[in-house]
Amino acid sequence: MRNVKSLLRHPSTTNATYTRGTFYTFLLWRFYTGRFRFTAWFRHYAGDVTYACTITAMRKLWTRVGVVGSVSIAFGSVLWWRQRNADGGSQASPYELKLVQVLFRHGARTPLKSIPDVLEAQWVPALLEPPTHTHINYVVTDLEGKPRPPSPLEDSYRKNTLSGGVFAGQLTTLGMQQLYELGERLRSRYVQKAPFLGATFCSSEVCVRSTNIVRTIESAKCLLAGLYQQKQKEIVPILTTDAESEILYPNYHGCQLLRMLSSPRLKEVTLLPDMAADLKSIRRELGIRDRSDVDFVLIRDDMVAREAHGLPCPPALSAWRSRVEQRAVDMMFYCYQPSKRENLQLCVGPLLHLFLRNIDEKLQGTSSEPNRKLFLYSAHDTTLIPCLMALGIFDMKWPPYASDITLELHEHRRTKEAFVKVSYMGQDRLIPGCSGVYCPLQEFQKVLSAYSLSIEHYQSLCNNTGDTSKL
Repeated sequence: MRNVKSLLRHPSTTNATYTRGTFYTFLLWRFYTGRFRFTAWFRHYAGDVTYACTITAMRKLWTRVGVVGSVSIAFGSVLWWRQRNADGGSQASPYELKLVQVLFRHGARTPLKSIPDVLEAQWVPALLEPPTHTHINYVVTDLEGKPRPPSPLEDSYRKNTLSGGVFAGQLTTLGMQQLYELGERLRSRYVQKAPFLGATFCSSEVCVRSTNIVRTIESAKCLLAGLYQQKQKEIVPILTTDAESEILYPNYHGCQLLRMLSSPRLKEVTLLPDMAADLKSIRRELGIRDRSDVDFVLIRDDMVAREAHGLPCPPALSAWRSRVEQRAVDMMFYCYQPSKRENLQLCVGPLLHLFLRNIDEKLQGTSSEPNRKLFLYSAHDTTLIPCLMALGIFDMKWPPYASDITLELHEHRRTKEAFVKVSYMGQDRLIPGCSGVYCPLQEFQKVLSAYSLSIEHYQSLCNNTGDTSKL
């Protein structure tokens, strides 16, 4: 810029061709960088005569190069747009997205149990009609691609018919729409704003795993319908496993040690003085007989399901709503005991180890599916709560329907260092123990190492109920 000013101030001492070439180059640079605001500036330095002559010359130049310039600008704009959006829309991001893992809760459902001795809501079949835009072709298999295993948990739900004629724990139309919208949010982030995923489902790119329960399987299906707008080249495989070996929720059935450690806590929590007093009061207000199987988690579950679907709640429950919500969270916090490492290890240790293994395989290039970019895990509130606790970001609020924890693996473009970014319900979170939202992989591994368990270690602990010293 200093050279251009000098040339304009002393045109007689410079080669005219060099002067014009340098100045035109400068103006092109100003145009490409969005700084083409030169009129007053040019007249100030060059004078009116030089300004008029230059404008005439520039018109001839633009006539000659107009077509080439338009193409160049368009091509440059495309390159800039791709660079700007390569990491979710941040201009010139130093990070390149490599892998995404999403753990999400199913959508709104019918309650697992109704509050006894109160007016029951009418859960009619019309509340379960699937929207047409949530349909995709899918098949449920075990982890090896064999037929879907039996589901004793689902069988237990189908033994409980609610008032209105539907089963307990079933995904509703509202829940299907919630997961479809979660899929649309992921589409916006990873397909539209950033060219990370393809626009059509491809099993080599995406792995879908669910607990072996209908509501989570259907939730995964609806999320995929939103993510890919029902576009698929193949039947979508949704992987699951048998109840004994499930790691997508705290497995009290398959892990004897977890059951042994948790059972006393479940009994103790309702006997805590404040908890017991509140429970006695709300039972009295609702007219519930003195029953040991009614606690705040059960009351909250029915209450939230009714509210989500616009069904009437017992009038006396309105004054207790916030207390029920908080006491239910307090119960879960007490039972999971985040201050005691072994409980969280046995609840979600194998799942956390799976997250880390997926990251390692991606970085090392050892995955059996080298083009894999997305892992989807369809699970439960009882999965998200201990995961949030292990990450140190549990906010003492119950995870709502269709909530999600997303782990993104990034690689620094210059240093090639790996980073992990964690978000909860679409909001980035700073993990305690990490130096930033983009957490260096070594720091992230250290955070999870307190709770992560390999499947072999987990199984040996689960079967060893006599000695917990190795936890």
